[in-house]
Amino acid sequence: MNYDFDTKIDRRNSNSLKWDVLENELPMWVADMDFLAAPEIREAISARAEHGVFGYNILPDAWYEAYQHWWQKYHGFRIEKNWLIFCTGVIPAISSAVRKLTTPGEKVLIQTPVYNIFFNSVINNGRRVLESPLCYDNGEYFIDFGQLEKDFADPQTTMMILCNPHNPVGKIWDKETLAKIGELCARHHVTVLSDEIHCDLTAPGLEYTPFASVSETCRKISVTTIAPTKTFNLAGLQTAAVVVPDEVLRHKMWRALNTDEVAEPNAFAVDAAVAAFTKGRPWLDALREYLQENKEFVRQYIEKELPQLSVVSLDVTYLLWIDCSKIAGSASKFVHFLRKKTGLYLSEGKIYGGNGEQFVRMNIACPRELVKDGTERLKQGVHQYQQAVQDGK
Repeated sequence: MNYDFDTKIDRRNSNSLKWDVLENELPMWVADMDFLAAPEIREAISARAEHGVFGYNILPDAWYEAYQHWWQKYHGFRIEKNWLIFCTGVIPAISSAVRKLTTPGEKVLIQTPVYNIFFNSVINNGRRVLESPLCYDNGEYFIDFGQLEKDFADPQTTMMILCNPHNPVGKIWDKETLAKIGELCARHHVTVLSDEIHCDLTAPGLEYTPFASVSETCRKISVTTIAPTKTFNLAGLQTAAVVVPDEVLRHKMWRALNTDEVAEPNAFAVDAAVAAFTKGRPWLDALREYLQENKEFVRQYIEKELPQLSVVSLDVTYLLWIDCSKIAGSASKFVHFLRKKTGLYLSEGKIYGGNGEQFVRMNIACPRELVKDGTERLKQGVHQYQQAVQDGK
């Protein structure tokens, strides 16, 4: 079946967070896609809407089986039914985990630059963020395990939020790296919360490794959050799952999610997830090919037209992490200049911590025509910004 990713969908005036912008602006910031959802998902939602009664919902066996089958078939990870807990979203699950599995004042380690809302989930719950910055050299991010162990050795460090794969730097952590993280965390009594929401958006031919699949050690110390929302662009439906193999941790998470009242599905959450994981693979395969073409287009455009910039990785997600260090001491100033002068709205890297001040994040999950528009605006903005810097403005 052929899927259309080229047709532009007008999302203005639809209560879209992404598209609540000025008429001349092109938003390429927040991580949602500008494509129609897979037809199989839309059909499932339409059928549920046609039923017309939207009372309280339960989780049928089909919901559990959809997750189990998907992770077994595509990620080689066998998930037991009782390991799965429904949640309205990955971030609610992370916040619940922080509240239940740590105590006020303790430290939660995150490897920066990383998804900025992790900071909120920690700080808003009265815990302290411990940044353990990733190392960056020659366009590649990696972990300094010596420093990481020192951070874990602090008795106040009781949790790590692992981004697997890593947003925004586009890193797919390999099995050996994940195993080493697990061993260090177990040695220092650190619980791992693994956010794996981007796992299905790897480049064609590449695969990710679920943290809990790596070893018995990783299984026993981990809580994993997964969802169809990023992969199939369903964030507005509030549907996700938490995977907890260890019985004691699972009971704590079950209590946490129910105490916070984020463990009940809405009328569309189950049907959409089941349709995604049982019928959505052909659409996803086509999507990944299209996204990769978009990423390659941007990379080649930047190499040819904007050699002052560089794209870090094309391996995973539809979010490009672009190094602007050669044109801007502060990429934040560049981002604001870019939006004001050209209308191109990108995410400033500073909010992700670490060395993010030198970067911008660009969402290319949109029709190719918009990607081309975005790169032209980027080129225009870079030239204008460099001229402004030269003129001392």
